[in-house]
Amino acid sequence: MAEFGVRDMSAPLRRVLMRRPAKSLMAADAALWHYGATFDAEKAIGQYDGVARLVEQSGAEILWIEDRGDGLADAMFTQDPLLMTPHGAVLLRPGKVERRKEVALHEAACKKAGIPILGRIDGIGTVEGGDLVWLDAETLLIGRGLRTNDEGIAQLATILAAQGVDALSYDLPLWNGDDACFHLSSIVSPLRRDLALVFAPLLPVALYQILQEWGISLIEAPADEFHASNGVSLQVLALKPGELVMLSGYPKTQGALEAAGCTVRTFEGDALCVPCEGGPTGLVCPLLRSAG
Repeated sequence: MAEFGVRDMSAPLRRVLMRRPAKSLMAADAALWHYGATFDAEKAIGQYDGVARLVEQSGAEILWIEDRGDGLADAMFTQDPLLMTPHGAVLLRPGKVERRKEVALHEAACKKAGIPILGRIDGIGTVEGGDLVWLDAETLLIGRGLRTNDEGIAQLATILAAQGVDALSYDLPLWNGDDACFHLSSIVSPLRRDLALVFAPLLPVALYQILQEWGISLIEAPADEFHASNGVSLQVLALKPGELVMLSGYPKTQGALEAAGCTVRTFEGDALCVPCEGGPTGLVCPLLRSAG
């Protein structure tokens, strides 16, 4: 069986890249990293262990990037510097300047794991993994916003075209402003091939239409919980189709998922995910999703 490849955001998670926060998070300047008022580094590190435990319990293999005090506090969000395709990895270039050194960590991890690197985003191009959602094996959705720009999208589309993959891009709203983290995955979370959790008021019309065309049923995230969590209540990680991980404390969202037939496991993230603006999807970089 191949040891890498992703073409479906909800297929069983087999292998992932993660980084347990440690020295860099403890030393983080909350203002520099744009962490909110409830940020507590020590508590956040403990809450991260809850996410890692759920991933381990799913049977997925975790490849670890170590935090040896390099100062890269956001590097625990391993989703953003890399896109895994069915054929290999694409190294991205984060829009958040403080995160760009993370790409070298992902490149080293791929080389160590024997994962081919298909290309990279460079120059003035920016792309973050949170803005990338696989619709199917031949179609990638891209959110154009403050973290992913036109030049980055053009470069990524060229790399993917060589693999027979179409890239479809959609404008994201400004929402909370220049410094906030707002990704495509902030408003769309695939749960199964035919089911997604969305925040409809911020969903681009053209994106809504293509989800409808693909026959994907949509669960609307409760607005009060979405706003209370800075959108993190919507960022749901699929361990396999319909088996999900989300933050605790959002019973309406959890209830809507369970009413649609999903199984939901939760972890506490009030000191980790909400103030740092990233949910369980951001904390995990899938290297292999496969039904085999």
